[in-house]
Amino acid sequence: MIEKSKDMRGQIQMTCLESLVPGDHLLRKIDKAVDFGRIYGMVEHLYCDDNGRPAADPVVLVKMVFIQHLFGIRSLRQTVKEIDMNIAYRWFLGYGIDTPLPHFATISHAFSTRFPSEVFERIFAWVLEEAMKRGFVNPATLFIDATQFKASCPANKNKKHKEQIGRRTATDTRNTRATPPSARTARFEADARRAKASKRR
Repeated sequence: MIEKSKDMRGQIQMTCLESLVPGDHLLRKIDKAVDFGRIYGMVEHLYCDDNGRPAADPVVLVKMVFIQHLFGIRSLRQTVKEIDMNIAYRWFLGYGIDTPLPHFATISHAFSTRFPSEVFERIFAWVLEEAMKRGFVNPATLFIDATQFKASCPANKNKKHKEQIGRRTATDTRNTRATPPSARTARFEADARRAKASKRR
C-alpha cells in the first residue's frame, strides 16, 4: 500500500538550532578548539568606541570568510547565500534561523579597507596556529594547486618562423644585388609619385 507523505513545509514549530547540528560536524570541532573571541582584541583599535554607526561583528566577518575557504565556496556573494540556507553555518556564526546576514559587500569592504593587511595576516596566522595545536593541520605534507594549459602553438613553430625569415632575407638580398642602382632609384621615385597621387584623390 502506497503512502503519501503530508506537505509539512508550512508547519510552525518551536525548535533549538543547537539540536539541529550533528555533534560530529567539523564546525563543532573547530568552534570547540579555537576561541574566536580573541579576534576582538586584535581589531578593537580599528573601531571607534563612542561614535559612528554600529558595525558588523568582526568575528562574524572572519568566520564567514573562514567558511568560504574551508568549504571551497567560489565567492563572497555565494558564501552569503550558502550560509543563509545552511543551519550548521548559522550555528557556527552564533546566529538564529532568521537572523539577517551581513551583506557580501560589507565583508569585502572590511577585508579590503578596515582591516589592514598586517591585521588580517595576524588573524590568519593565529587561526592556523590554533588549528595546528589541535591537530587539524598536518604540516608534513605540502599541497600546491595548479592547472596545466596546453600551449596554443606547435613546438616547431618558432623554428619554422626562423626558417621563413631566413629565406625572405636571402631572397631580398639576391633581388637587391641583381637590380642596378639606377633602376632601384627609379622604382623608388615611381612609388613616391603614386603615393602622392593617391593622397590628392
